[in-house]
Amino acid sequence: MMQWVAEHLWAAWLILATLLAVAEMLTLDFTLLMLAAGALAGGLVALAVPGMLWLQIVVAVVVAVSMLGLLRPTLLRKIRALPGYRSSVDKMVGSPGVALTEITANAGEVKVAGEVWSAHALEGSIDAGTEVEVYRIDGAIAIVYPRHLALP
Repeated sequence: MMQWVAEHLWAAWLILATLLAVAEMLTLDFTLLMLAAGALAGGLVALAVPGMLWLQIVVAVVVAVSMLGLLRPTLLRKIRALPGYRSSVDKMVGSPGVALTEITANAGEVKVAGEVWSAHALEGSIDAGTEVEVYRIDGAIAIVYPRHLALP
């Protein structure tokens, strides 16, 4: 039984690579795709030398880390340079939300697209419960203004 498992470990590597690649389609972050490449490399080593699990693991880790460090940044840079690319944070600009607490120039919370964000008022203060719109994102803080007012 153990001999059979050792000889067919490549199938487990292939299944792992496939699961990671499919999961990548949900994140579109290229991280899981790089890990899938490492698992695929481990599977290729398993085909070549079936009994050397330690070598399969080493190759899988080296390939995955190399891909994460070298290929992923290049791919992300190229995708972000495409015309019309907008990150999910950029897409939040102009989105409606609701002030959960009073929002001042220095503090507050807002709910936008089902997520709670720290918020600062673009101008003055905004009462809790007021409908707001995202003016810009500053790091992890949404800069907002009341929807019923024109932009300052």
